[in-house]
Amino acid sequence: MKRSLLLATLALALACPVHAEEWLIHAGKLVDVDAGTVLADQAVRIDGNRIVAVEPWRDELAQGRHVLDWSQHTVLPGLMDMHTHIADEGQTADPATPLKSTPARDAFIGAKNARDTLFAGFTTVRDVGVYRGFADVALRDAIAAGLVPGPRMFVAGAYITIPGGGGEITGLPPGTVLPDEFRQGVSRGEAQVKEKVNHILDHGADFIKVIATGAVLTAGTNVNDSEYTEAEIHAAVEAAEARGTWAIAHAHGAEGIKRAIRAGVRSIEHGSLIDDEGIALMVEHGTWLVADIYNGDYIDTVGRKEGWGEEIMRKNIETTDAQREGFRKAVLAGVKIAYGTDAGVYPYGDDARQFKYMVRYGLTPMQAIQSATIWSAKLLRKEASLGSIAPGKAADLIAVTGDPIADIEVLRRVDAVVKDGVLACDSRRACGNENR
Repeated sequence: MKRSLLLATLALALACPVHAEEWLIHAGKLVDVDAGTVLADQAVRIDGNRIVAVEPWRDELAQGRHVLDWSQHTVLPGLMDMHTHIADEGQTADPATPLKSTPARDAFIGAKNARDTLFAGFTTVRDVGVYRGFADVALRDAIAAGLVPGPRMFVAGAYITIPGGGGEITGLPPGTVLPDEFRQGVSRGEAQVKEKVNHILDHGADFIKVIATGAVLTAGTNVNDSEYTEAEIHAAVEAAEARGTWAIAHAHGAEGIKRAIRAGVRSIEHGSLIDDEGIALMVEHGTWLVADIYNGDYIDTVGRKEGWGEEIMRKNIETTDAQREGFRKAVLAGVKIAYGTDAGVYPYGDDARQFKYMVRYGLTPMQAIQSATIWSAKLLRKEASLGSIAPGKAADLIAVTGDPIADIEVLRRVDAVVKDGVLACDSRRACGNENR
């Protein structure tokens, strides 16, 4: 079955160049995330990079058209991860790792991470910060230009963070001087925050990320500490909105979360120590929650094995269970949820590993899938063009073997990917993620 799929995808790849004539995907099952249902035996008609029709399969539809036979598979919209760091090197025990690389090396690392993410079935990501400023902008543009394969990217450019705060590189030997390219958004006070927001947007960022509290993985910061005042966060929000975009907030501590919500951020990232008042505020303000509820397990095992440091391991223990309980409460309260993994803390390309945790802590399998498709598209304000298999939307689709509603883990084994109407193929690997 899998071999026949690969032969079919390769045949289509050879027969259909980019933006070829109208062609079809024959879906055995199709997950309609708009309606929250699964449809059987569907035809998805694609013209260029857009879906033009979704209808019950009829043999006559295939006449005169190329057909990609996914009739033995479940077809879903391309998945979306709203909290990644694919333009950075992955987490290591050495806090100086970003400084030991070069822009050229970082570009190659980002290209590999982007490819691994795409072949895992994630056709869109929101990349929420890099240490070397604007490396994510360059990667986004390279993917959009067709220079490297990867997901569609929306990027933060750099962190808005206080000196020595959660978005800085810390834990370095005394006297180490950080180059300016690693401190593009470092700021204090409302006026300087606004200045840095505009600087980051001037250099091509799509949105702004504010580090509102300390971070688990940043030495010397306390996750409970609020690193910006509400007025400073609001200054970032206001400056972003004046440029037609928005700000999001990294926030672990309960007070920092509430400051960010009241200041008007679009989403809270992590939300580890959120309290009942914070949850109520999120519902009231319509703030999204993007919580990386798998990461704690990875840090506790791999981080301990690789010696990530006692402080990091302690903070991870203090936040992991609390974050999951807060997530469960937020789901019950009706907080808007988008899928975000913090890929980069753990290996790139395994973004789907979090799905079972989303289900374990309160979402149904269909809701977990929606969180990584149409709900994420709504967070991006791109639901008119992304997030579901529907006429007029980008032709982003994936095929999996099995039923993700019955077993959400099948999403970790993606057989084939179409992004913008083009099969994700290369000469080294067929159309999918075959070594998973």
